[in-house]
Amino acid sequence: MTFTKEEKAIVLDFLPNGYSYDSRPNFRKTPIVQAVGVDHFTILELVPKETIFLKPHDEIYIGEGKRDKIHHVNGKIPITKLTGTAKAELHFVVEEILQKNEAQFVAFFNKAVPLSTRMHQLELLPGVGKKHMWQILEEKKERPFTSFEDLRNRVKLIPDPVKTVAKRVLKELEGNEKHYLFVDQERG
Repeated sequence: MTFTKEEKAIVLDFLPNGYSYDSRPNFRKTPIVQAVGVDHFTILELVPKETIFLKPHDEIYIGEGKRDKIHHVNGKIPITKLTGTAKAELHFVVEEILQKNEAQFVAFFNKAVPLSTRMHQLELLPGVGKKHMWQILEEKKERPFTSFEDLRNRVKLIPDPVKTVAKRVLKELEGNEKHYLFVDQERG
């Protein structure tokens, strides 16, 4: 199975002594970084270079070129393998990624299409039903949305589009969805 490679990731948790359940002696344990990819929200396990110390919310380069802080990528891990700290930070980091890449996620609202004759992509967002969907579609027809703030001001029924999209991303990361809007899922 393959997944789309990430270029950058945001640290969720740094375990300088590896996992606590690792029964090997300390000198054999490898430091571990749990992170989420910036482009595709891939949850990754990374091994930092020696003497590198990282903290949650640090942005790190993990692409194919020379890496400053990461020795290698162990691979994708399920959300269930995240530490308590990583799980607690995930929501905040996802919102941070959404805000830093605002244009990309606002474009989703401008380009969203029907999935079938009865279901629209917008309805997959938590709290967005038919009434919200029609209001978004009417407003977008007048002129495309330019920012989360513009969306919030023009569509009164959506109080915080960032939190709405973040909730959807978190649901997709759990891996039980039929449709994926923001998270790249492995294809076997």
